[in-house]
Amino acid sequence: MKRIKLAHMDCEKVSGEIGDFVIEQVKHTGMTGCVVGLSGGVDSSSTAALIKRAFDRHTAAKYELVGYILPSNLNNQDDIKDAKGVARCLGIRCETHSIEKPVEAFRATNPEAFESIFHKGNMIARVRANVLSTKAATEKKIVAGTGNKDEDFGIGYYTLFGDGAVHCSPIGGLTKRLVREISAFLGLDHAIVNRVPTAGLEPGQSDYKDLGYDYDVVELVSEGFVQGLTVAELRRHPQILPVVETQLAHYKKVFGAAKFTSVDQVVADVLRRHEIAKGKMKIIHPPSPKISLTYD
Repeated sequence: MKRIKLAHMDCEKVSGEIGDFVIEQVKHTGMTGCVVGLSGGVDSSSTAALIKRAFDRHTAAKYELVGYILPSNLNNQDDIKDAKGVARCLGIRCETHSIEKPVEAFRATNPEAFESIFHKGNMIARVRANVLSTKAATEKKIVAGTGNKDEDFGIGYYTLFGDGAVHCSPIGGLTKRLVREISAFLGLDHAIVNRVPTAGLEPGQSDYKDLGYDYDVVELVSEGFVQGLTVAELRRHPQILPVVETQLAHYKKVFGAAKFTSVDQVVADVLRRHEIAKGKMKIIHPPSPKISLTYD
């Protein structure tokens, strides 16, 4: 059976390519820089570090990166602390604004959303996006998205018109695995590099708990599908089987019940979500940089 090839990169080269892309986006729009929502996670921290690195190296014009931390009552205080630490380490202007009052204001128009954790979570993401995009507009800056390839383009794991409402997607070409690699290269704290991914939109939420598998599985299935393997081949592929089987057992041990009971179900779910991702991309598809990846 054909081996699934995974991407490799030269972190220095890719950092430069992403930086050049962001500079071009800012220059083309005539703006003064970027705003980025900081969550304390590896994606937003890496995005901020890449942009700040590019702005520091760009001498033709002085661009500014501003970080905004926009917590609701659901956010972990340690994440807020880490986000502030990232901003301080990068030396960027940073503001923290609770969005709890704006969220609560929607009880007047959308009381039904508060009856569902799912809909309330997506509403919080859209409120956060509104605040961030308005900050960008009033400061004459663009919103730099923090979604990676697995989340945004692999399985569409983001809120439409929420965290997907951005002007550009600097790390949109990097899988979660590569984001962690480039974040270590950039010198981010080990705890941030290895942070458990969470959207922070529901109590006790994590991406792994929601999905039933992690982003290594998303990358393997997505790359295999793109490289021409059939669904039947993916379900019994020697690179996929041991990873998924280990994660199924781990999930049941951690959460007390299985979300999926077979590799077939996991592969089907990744591909189902990929179709959803393609549908979202037809509605909103921010540009992302062309980066140099090698496969072997």
